[in-house]
Amino acid sequence: MNTLLEPAFAKINLTLDVLGKRPDGYHDIKSVMQTISLRDDVTLELDTGKPWSVMCQQEGFPTDEENLAWKAAKVFFDTVQKDPNGLNICINKRIPAQAGLGGGSADAAAVLRALNRHYNSPLSILALAELGSLVGSDVPFCVVGGTAEVTGRGERLRKLADMPECVFVVVKPDFSVSTPELYQKLDKTAIARRPDHGAMESALLAGELGRVADLIGNVFDPVVTAEHLELNYIKSICNSYGSLGQQMTGSGSAVYAIMPSFEYAAVVCNMLKDNYPQVFISMPVSNV
Repeated sequence: MNTLLEPAFAKINLTLDVLGKRPDGYHDIKSVMQTISLRDDVTLELDTGKPWSVMCQQEGFPTDEENLAWKAAKVFFDTVQKDPNGLNICINKRIPAQAGLGGGSADAAAVLRALNRHYNSPLSILALAELGSLVGSDVPFCVVGGTAEVTGRGERLRKLADMPECVFVVVKPDFSVSTPELYQKLDKTAIARRPDHGAMESALLAGELGRVADLIGNVFDPVVTAEHLELNYIKSICNSYGSLGQQMTGSGSAVYAIMPSFEYAAVVCNMLKDNYPQVFISMPVSNV
């Protein structure tokens, strides 16, 4: 039996804009995404001689072919035309679910990277990312990681300059948001402010953390905050204790704050931890 280990890093959206609905029913997006050090750990056991299985220490996650990690393994083996002779995927979850942090996509991307490496890299990293688009919209970015502009459904990637050194505080409130319902609401909402992706790219290239923090933007944030005012409370705590910028990531409901140092981040965590058990300190990750 062969055992493979692979980290599965979460992502945040520095910018996120929805450009319109496509003929296939999906929406085109434009986003600058960033990998962070908050992670799951994925273990794959090959040659088990048993039916495929998925295990997770947390309840509420699919443990069959509905799991994105399973789907990723399936498309990989179908593509390279190999049979693992039994497969078990074990996921040690740390990334909160339904948070906009891409946890399931990160797990799927970790499976793709681990399998590709095990079989002596039959696919380039870009081909692997393209394969990931068959599994989920965020999977291509999670395969490549670092800092990148993401367009289309999420399948088109362009690497950007690394995020300047900083610390993130990530907070997952108790509520979650239905992504399909949120898209429907956004379709009926006049978007007052859209993020400036070009300015964000320039700020990253210049390594100006304060400018990066000023330019973060997510069109979903005001729509969710209007119905869940506690997001404003979380943001105000972060802002009061040194955050350079704070906003919701993805379609929510997690909020992240960009902190100038670990010391500031620790203070914010201490202020939030009693009301929000799922609060994390994280760092930018440039290479996955």
